[in-house]
Amino acid sequence: MRKSAGQSRREASVVLINNQFEIGYLVVIFALLGVILIGALLTALHLDRWHPKLISAAIGALLGIALIEAVPMLT
Repeated sequence: MRKSAGQSRREASVVLINNQFEIGYLVVIFALLGVILIGALLTALHLDRWHPKLISAAIGALLGIALIEAVPMLT
């Protein structure tokens, strides 16, 4: 079945990650990336009183969860 040029075709969003282990793995990876990148930034800015590794792990995990939820909506 062909669609005319004026009609747009929309497909249902496909979930790329459908396993609980994969979701947990990605959250851990983003938390570790947060510890490395954001922790280094907070240490360089001399914000040591806020426990840079703990705060950066939380920010990294939240970014990971946000990306896991947002990517299927964008694709």
